[in-house]
This record gives sequence, C-alpha cells and structure tokens, in this order.
Amino acid sequence: MDIKFVKQSIILYATLPVSLKNFSTSIQYLDMSSCNIGGNIPHGIGNLSNLTVLDLGYNQLSGSIPTTMGRLQNLQGLYLTDNKLQGFIPDELCQLNNVVDLVLGGSNSLTSTVPSTVWGLTYILHINLSSNSLLGPISADVGNLRVVTNIDLSSHNFSSTIPSNIGWLENLVNLSLANNNLEGPIPSSFGNLVSLELLDLSRNNLSGIIPESLEALLHLRYLNLSFNKLHGEIPTGGPFKNFSVQSFLSNDGLCGASQLDFLPCRTPVQYSRTASSSMLKYIIPGMLAAMLVLTFIWLFTLRKKRDAEVAIEHTLIPELLRKKVTYQEILSAINGFNETNLLGSGGFGSVYKGILSNGIAVAIKVFNL
Repeated sequence: MDIKFVKQSIILYATLPVSLKNFSTSIQYLDMSSCNIGGNIPHGIGNLSNLTVLDLGYNQLSGSIPTTMGRLQNLQGLYLTDNKLQGFIPDELCQLNNVVDLVLGGSNSLTSTVPSTVWGLTYILHINLSSNSLLGPISADVGNLRVVTNIDLSSHNFSSTIPSNIGWLENLVNLSLANNNLEGPIPSSFGNLVSLELLDLSRNNLSGIIPESLEALLHLRYLNLSFNKLHGEIPTGGPFKNFSVQSFLSNDGLCGASQLDFLPCRTPVQYSRTASSSMLKYIIPGMLAAMLVLTFIWLFTLRKKRDAEVAIEHTLIPELLRKKVTYQEILSAINGFNETNLLGSGGFGSVYKGILSNGIAVAIKVFNL
C-alpha cells in the first residue's frame, strides 16, 4: 500500500530515523512539526522524490540542512522554522524549481549570505528567512520574484541599501526587513507595491524622507518605520491618516502630523530666517574680531611710524648738537670760503654750504661786521 500523507501529532522526544530513506517514495506530504524531534536531518530524506510538502518546523533539529534536499524536485513547501539548524543555506535548495513556500526562519542560526540562486525561484510565493545570522547586502535579484506575496528577511545582519527593484513586486502583500543594518533612503519605487498590506522597516539605519509615493498604498494596514534616522514631513494622504505615532518612533528629524504630536514642519521662510540667524551668530563675532585685528594693526603701524619720525629727528644733526666745531673745521668744510660753496649773500652776510669731517652737511652763515 502506498502511503501519501504522514502527519505526526504525538510528541516523540526522538530523532528522525536514518531509515527515513526507506519510506515509500509515494509519500507526498510529511508533517512532523512540533514533535520535539532532535538530532540531524538525515541525508536519506532526499530519496522521497514525490514529496510535495515537508514540515519539520518547531522541533529541536540541529546540524546543517542536507544538500540532498535539492533532489526533491516536486517539493512545493519546505518548513524548517524554529529549530536549531546551523551552517549555510545550501545552493542545492535552489534546484527546487516548484517550491512555493520556503520557510527557514525562526530560531535557527543559519549563516553566510543568501545564495544568489534563491532569487531565481520563479514560482515562490512565500520566503521567510527571518531571525538567522545572514549578512551582506540584499541582492538586487530579489526583483526577479515576480509572483512573491510574502518576504520576511527580518532580524539579520543585512547591510547596504534597500534594492529599489523590490518596487517591481506588484503582488507583494507583506514585506519585513526589520532589525537589520540597512541604510540609505526608502526607495520611492515602493509606491508601486499596490497590494502591500504590511511594511516593516523598523530598527535599521535608514535616512532621508518618507516618500510621498507611499500614499498610493491604499491597502497598507500596518506600517513600522520606527528607530531609524528619517527626517522631513510625514505624509498625510492615503493610508497615513490611519497610522499612530508607534509607526514613527525614534526618528528625531520627522515633523508634521500634529495628530501624532510631532513638531510642525518649518516653512521655507522659517528655514531662511533660522538659517540667517544661525549664520549671523557666526558672522557678527567674526566681523568684530576682524575689526579689532585691523584696528590693532593700524595703531601698531601708526606708532611705528611716529617712533621712526622721532628717531629721524633725533639723528638728523646728532653730532652738531652735541659737539663744538672749530674754526679750522668750518674753514675746511667750505673750502676756505670758496665761491663754489656759496649758497647766497645779502646785506648781513653770506651763506656757505659744506660737509664736516664726520659727513654731516652744514650751512655756514658769515656775518658782515
């Protein structure tokens, strides 16, 4: 007798038997969720070639995901959520071309990056890799999942920016990228996600404004943008009129939406006045300082000039004022009253020019007696 459906509802406190590989290949549905099963997933599970649903969620399974699962070409649903699985997501899972639900989230500890070929699972509707330890950027190839309705990549170490081509996924109903290290703006292309009902981008490092294009998401019922670095005015149209302050917590730069108790946004005039006031706080002290420096330089220059003039006055005829000049020195200086030294003559006498032995030029007045 062929067995097609196996659902275990008894808590086993056991491990999956290695003999699982000997189960009838006609089994299509294997549900052993919430049975407290421990140990590793046996590699022989890849022999169940007709399996369409494999649910081993909510157990204590450990070790890695067997690469042999890539043989389950008819598999449509793989549920390994809330176990203790470790290691990489095997590339072989990307051979499951018919898979619709891929649920590896929960309390597993899967590491490394998401294999790029995961984004080539054309028919996938539901992908949940939440609460693992995956890292790296989210591949732009996520935009290839054209029929996907649910994406949960929350609680990882994903970094870099959010791919804008997620906005191509018009059938998307739920999107959670919460609790990562994503940065940059919220893509305005998200306004194309017309079927979206849940959007959770909380607890990242997102910056920039909340795109007004999100006002077009008329089916959006849950929005969480809290604990980011967003700024600017909160949109008021479309679904935004139904959201509470809980959707925007810990974004210090947000404004508007008085019903949410945010500060009103400043008008361009207020921004201009604030900017002018801020600039004046720096310009005026700078101008005063410059004026003080220029005044100091002017006074310093003026004093030096005055000191130089006084010095010139003091040195103009230093020797002549302090020393007596003999008749012989005068006679020698004017070349014995030579006419070539005569400057002029008058009724009271004559004036001769001469140079003393120390180089000082003098004018000698000779009176007529």
